[in-house]
Amino acid sequence: MTKAILHTVSPGIGDCELTYLERVAIDHSIASSQHQDYCSMLESLGVQITMLSDNDGLPDAVFVEDTALVFDELAVITRPGAESRRGETGLIEAELSKHRSIAQIKPPATLDGGDVIQMGSTVFVGQTARTNSAGIASLQKMLAPFDYEVRPVQVHGCLHLKSAACDISERSLLVNPSWLDLSPFSEFNVMTIDNTEPWAANAIHINGTVCLHSAFHKTIANLRELEFKVATTDVSEFQKAEGGLSCLSLRFR
Repeated sequence: MTKAILHTVSPGIGDCELTYLERVAIDHSIASSQHQDYCSMLESLGVQITMLSDNDGLPDAVFVEDTALVFDELAVITRPGAESRRGETGLIEAELSKHRSIAQIKPPATLDGGDVIQMGSTVFVGQTARTNSAGIASLQKMLAPFDYEVRPVQVHGCLHLKSAACDISERSLLVNPSWLDLSPFSEFNVMTIDNTEPWAANAIHINGTVCLHSAFHKTIANLRELEFKVATTDVSEFQKAEGGLSCLSLRFR
């Protein structure tokens, strides 16, 4: 069964970290309602959810994906690139230690989970303002004993690799080609988002279903035309915080 760790929406989410977007008001009540709808969507797809709340004093705590990576063999506790987010990882480590042995990214390395896409034994890592070269090298060293190949990906114009690309099947990705170098994905199938929906590449793939923000009508239609099974939910309040569907849960088996 797919499991997911989530965190409740902090009342202080309006003070979240921002890099590329101007700050606008985030309605905590609406965000919390959208978060519940997101949980309901995951549960409808067979996901078993663990909901945490101890980090409510940290504005970005709901974006739990950035705090860890979970592989079959181990869990990696990240060292987020934003210093304000480093207090989030202790709670996640305590929860993940129930499921995996733990490794940790150490200074001066930084690594955000939103910069990592696993496609089988290939692990793509975005080179961004949040993930540095030392972070990529650290992850490569941790995964080498398990025969994973780590491939850096140049990302520009957005916060994370998963803002620009996400897996939508075992061999396919949904991408915004304006925000990343596509060459590391040469042997995979690449589907580009509709260019009027630049944020539409952020998706999650769960048990044969691709989940997208409900506002991306053209990209959703294109996926369905290609016979992908698609589920949607509204995450508009989280987009104001440079977040999306993938950020809101830490998913593993």
